[in-house]
Amino acid sequence: MKTANRILVVDDEPIVCESLSAWLREDGYHVETAGGGREAIEKARCGDYDIYFIDLKMPPGIDGIEAMTEIRKLHPEASVIIITAYATVDTAIAAMKEGAIEYIVKPCNPQEISLLVTRILELKNLRRENVYLRKKLTQQYTFHDITSKSPRMLEIFDLVRSVAAYRSTVLIEGESGTGKELLARAIHQASDRAERPFVAVSCAALVETLLESELFGHERGSFTGAVARQKGKLELADGGDLFLDEIGDISPKLQMDLLRFLEERTFFRVGGAEEIRVDVRVIAATNRDLQRAVQEGRFRDDLYYRLNVIHIRIPPLRERREDVPLLARQFAESIPVELGKPPVTLSEAAVKALVEHDWPGNVRELQNAMERAIVTGRGHVLTGEEFDFMRTRESAAERWTPPTDQTLAEVERRVIEATLRRTGGNIKETASILAIDRSTLYDKIKRYAIERPEHEPSGVGRSG
Repeated sequence: MKTANRILVVDDEPIVCESLSAWLREDGYHVETAGGGREAIEKARCGDYDIYFIDLKMPPGIDGIEAMTEIRKLHPEASVIIITAYATVDTAIAAMKEGAIEYIVKPCNPQEISLLVTRILELKNLRRENVYLRKKLTQQYTFHDITSKSPRMLEIFDLVRSVAAYRSTVLIEGESGTGKELLARAIHQASDRAERPFVAVSCAALVETLLESELFGHERGSFTGAVARQKGKLELADGGDLFLDEIGDISPKLQMDLLRFLEERTFFRVGGAEEIRVDVRVIAATNRDLQRAVQEGRFRDDLYYRLNVIHIRIPPLRERREDVPLLARQFAESIPVELGKPPVTLSEAAVKALVEHDWPGNVRELQNAMERAIVTGRGHVLTGEEFDFMRTRESAAERWTPPTDQTLAEVERRVIEATLRRTGGNIKETASILAIDRSTLYDKIKRYAIERPEHEPSGVGRSG
């Protein structure tokens, strides 16, 4: 006796419903019937079925294709078999195009029906097992929202577990897109500060005066526009963690102010005379070589050593390619949910294309590539063709040769323009890719009269 899988038979002819239902019940299935498309949709609204048998022609009212379309809106993974007495190539193509997994012709053969149902249910069970195993594997290699099975990343997870309980400052270094903030949050979640605030500040997003007020707060009247006292991020993070992203971009004055706080654990609001003491652990991150910045005199050595008590370097994705399939499959499950699309799987060719790519934008680039493929893909399985756009970029990069008939300024202008186009006008990311300060980038855009493209929102082809 087979397990009682649920099947819905939809046909406006009672004799067809009764005969098909009787055959399926003899095989041990739980079968319900509907006399038309509307009734079928209402039943599907109350719960899903393992298989739907739907008649193509059901006048008057909703026909089989319309009923299937509405049911698949309710249950994207619904397995629908279209049945009809009017078999033509056009109707078969239309049914399969709209999502039917099989198309059979009346009068139905009981033995063929039995074999078809068995095959479909075995396939559904296999898919469920694969999803379960993938989730189990992902959980095995997940540490506070970070997924990796790379030995180097597993060492980092062990380090985080051992140091998370202490107040020592942490410096995270890694290329753009490697997940530095995710790791900072993991440190917070793994510590006894997890129930206290985690406050993140991007040091490259604000000019010096605004960043100073953002960090330390200000008193009323301390500058134009300061109409009331405002607490800074340090006060808001009291008892928890303060994450300073892109720490290498802060000015010499702010470097000195931050050093004083790390040494004394006290600070003054801008325009204030009251000394404020807080219990805050500082976690800093950078995609730059701070040690070189110290040697070049662009970053205080005493601040560097204060920040670098616990040092963590996140390896780029190209140095841990074993993580690419793991992450890609994770995105294949999560991104469709966010987009309201049916889940997708990856073919072997797709996985091969992803693993062979160098991922200069790291995990963020992989996520964006997966989103683009999911949005533009036409089926439930992503093939290698869905990722051809990556090979096109690589081929263009390989064909590039340094120009020898242009001035250095002209080359610089062209590089800035190209990078701005690539990032959709994202100044922060463009500056990161070019390894220059945001203020420097703004100066060069103004100097070369570069027209900045409009910054695209998160979506297809984004890189931020």
